[in-house]
Amino acid sequence: MANRFDGKRILITGGTNGIGLATAKRIVAEGGEVAVTGTSQEHLDQAGRELPDASLVLRNDASDPEAAKELAEKVDKMGGLDGLFLNAGFGAQTPIDGTDKEMFEKMVHVNNLGPVLQMTQLSGKLNDGAGVLLTSSVAPYTGMPGGAVYAATKAAMNAFSKSWARELGPRGIRVNSIAPGPIDTGFLDVYSDKSGGMSDEEKQEMAERIKKSTILGRFGNSDEVAAVAAFLLSDDAAYVTASEYFVDGGMTTH
Repeated sequence: MANRFDGKRILITGGTNGIGLATAKRIVAEGGEVAVTGTSQEHLDQAGRELPDASLVLRNDASDPEAAKELAEKVDKMGGLDGLFLNAGFGAQTPIDGTDKEMFEKMVHVNNLGPVLQMTQLSGKLNDGAGVLLTSSVAPYTGMPGGAVYAATKAAMNAFSKSWARELGPRGIRVNSIAPGPIDTGFLDVYSDKSGGMSDEEKQEMAERIKKSTILGRFGNSDEVAAVAAFLLSDDAAYVTASEYFVDGGMTTH
């Protein structure tokens, strides 16, 4: 594997599990240094075990307005950043008659306010020529029942990436977004009996329907998304900015 990240320092929010951790591990394997954030102690411990000792594993809550400044202070020890992957996110099903202020604000705070405040604090720490990546979703394009609020927050990430690409372009900083489709990271847990009223059998039936909605007929995995994320954060994508990359098995065109 080519060492595309030799001497590069990359910060990944939501980097202690799933797509974020898979991307961190790939960057390390290609010679890079990473800092990752998360909130779950279980996931923080997992990242601590799976990443090199030199990595920064930081507890940081994207929904907390004060956390962005704290994060910027913590990554100062890394020096300038060559890459920033704003991946932290939260999703839940909110049917029309079940959407309340608390759930709406939680999703907006984690998925939108957090990245905006993080960019406010971290843009000045990006080296010229750095790569920035935001996690969007296929949700804005698929119109899943109960997914309106989540889809709206992810559509906003695409808007952020295009505006920030214009603003940071004069410094050679590229900003793109990545839209995962059905990735096998336990996302169906939001449909559990407790939160979504589905039995295990019903969830399995839903999983089969989702698979059939893709061209490739299967779920993806975190490593497959990480491969595209690493490309977009690397100099291999030196002429790619303000773009949205789908990693969805063809779901949005099927």
